[in-house]
Amino acid sequence: MREIVLDTETTGFEPEQGDRIVEIGAVELMGHVPTGRTYHQYINPERAMPDEAFQVHGLGDEFLRDKPVFADIAQAFVDFIGDSKLVIHNASFDMKFLNAELKWLNRPGLPMDQAIDTLAIARKKFPGSPASLDALCRRFGIDNAARTLHGALLDSEILAEVYLELIGGRQPDFALSRQSDNTGSGDTTSAWRPTPRPTPLPSRLTAEERAAHEAFVGQLGDGALWRKFN
Repeated sequence: MREIVLDTETTGFEPEQGDRIVEIGAVELMGHVPTGRTYHQYINPERAMPDEAFQVHGLGDEFLRDKPVFADIAQAFVDFIGDSKLVIHNASFDMKFLNAELKWLNRPGLPMDQAIDTLAIARKKFPGSPASLDALCRRFGIDNAARTLHGALLDSEILAEVYLELIGGRQPDFALSRQSDNTGSGDTTSAWRPTPRPTPLPSRLTAEERAAHEAFVGQLGDGALWRKFN
């Protein structure tokens, strides 16, 4: 199962008021395990960066001036995410901006049911507790010391760790679903099955324990279950 952990940085809060995306970062997961494949892009918003946005992201007009506009990176971005689930913290915010940018290019939008909202998961799992990304890092003991400014790729990498904790810990399926079929074909879709040990484990019972058990069973008579399956 492929998932994309995604984050965007923007000039503000409302695309309908002229705010735009200035950065996209994404991390690929396969079977809940990071593959090392990422997507990262700075984007020229074609408007001046508000002072408050610069203070949050550290991205200024001069830095963004020579970056591509969204129209230039839209296809590469859509190709990277495909139809995979998008793991996003406060998904409605990022999806609102992504779909606005796609709409302005007359491209199809992303369906909301493609997104997995980790903010909603955290609020349901820890009702009444802080559910920001920083708060969840503190809860799970995840190092976010490098997060002095909001950066889309760094936040995606941190969110990937948070997401795995929210759904039950790192590698919740122990990667069993990704076991090879040992045919050399690389097919990982076959159901994994345990195989017998080549050498049985030795008994951990001592001679005294075995004798005590046999004496106990002897007191139960010939109808004891232990005698039927012995």
